[in-house]
Amino acid sequence: MYYIENWDKIQKRFEEFWARENHDRPIISIKAPKNRQTAGKLPSFATLKERWLDTEYMLQEANLQFQNTFYAGEAFAALNPNLGPDLFAACYGTELEFGEDTSWAIHSMTDSEVEEYKGLVIEKQGFYYQKILEMTRAAVEDGKDKYVVGVTDLHPAADALVSLRGPETLCIDTIDNPQFVRKATLDLFEGFKQIFTDLCDITTKYQKGTTNWMGIWHPKRWYVTSCDFCCMISTDMFEDLFMEELEKELDFLDASIFHLDGPGALRHLDRLLQIEKLKGIQWVYGAGQPTASHWLEVLKKIQNAGKLIQVAVEPQELDVMLENLAPEGVMYVINADSEDQAKELMKKAEQYKRKVF
Repeated sequence: MYYIENWDKIQKRFEEFWARENHDRPIISIKAPKNRQTAGKLPSFATLKERWLDTEYMLQEANLQFQNTFYAGEAFAALNPNLGPDLFAACYGTELEFGEDTSWAIHSMTDSEVEEYKGLVIEKQGFYYQKILEMTRAAVEDGKDKYVVGVTDLHPAADALVSLRGPETLCIDTIDNPQFVRKATLDLFEGFKQIFTDLCDITTKYQKGTTNWMGIWHPKRWYVTSCDFCCMISTDMFEDLFMEELEKELDFLDASIFHLDGPGALRHLDRLLQIEKLKGIQWVYGAGQPTASHWLEVLKKIQNAGKLIQVAVEPQELDVMLENLAPEGVMYVINADSEDQAKELMKKAEQYKRKVF
């Protein structure tokens, strides 16, 4: 791999991570700006939407980023074609608005469509479905022997319903029309299977295994499971309306790590840890919250349940994390300020001496 040193070794390390057999140290993914930056000029566009949808721009921007990024530990260069977190809903006909760094859905599903619910079928010939296939094919051809290509950001189930209905409206739906929520969630799962399979068939043309925005590689087909909407509902409602779909996702995938986002989602942690097929938890403490080292009790609970952990760590916290968590099945993601800092952090991790936990 042109942008990735020791790719074979990195893949082996991730196989150890999934098996919780990385006994020497945690998995460490560190990225930093290179000391020597490569200048590059990217084209300008009349609108943000044009920029987001320009496949050639995506390739140019990614290659420039890879050239200017120093990768340490198990970090690797990966292009995950991206049209924003509401792309999956856009594949059902809703429109997207594009901002500088993200996009969002224009909630389009009406009350009458809910009351007379007749099902949701993904539009495989629709613009956004075909566009993400196009972008992924282009990335695979450009990235051959250079970098890894991941599956785009997909949010099925409850989060797709949020995109289609809006968060406040969906909250009302869970009370006034739970049968719609339950049925629609399962219908969306059928669409998830289709688009995930189509994208995996493309990404695996030249590469073994799969990856996605979480920056973890797996030798088979893995994906992130999530339910950001769970912050807004009780544990009973989560169980009643969304657990069946989540278990179907886990049956469909070879492996999954659940993206647990924010303190409001912690009420569901105990239930998630009971799911045997769920491999692990990514704990995202959220903007404005204390950083990783302040959540050691949460992380220890996850580890004691026999689950994998991924968590973002500030550079100055690495010592505390190494002291308090066993290395097996643990991955720390760190954004360093410089190459020198990244190297120092990796030196610290390599000098880690296993303690009794």
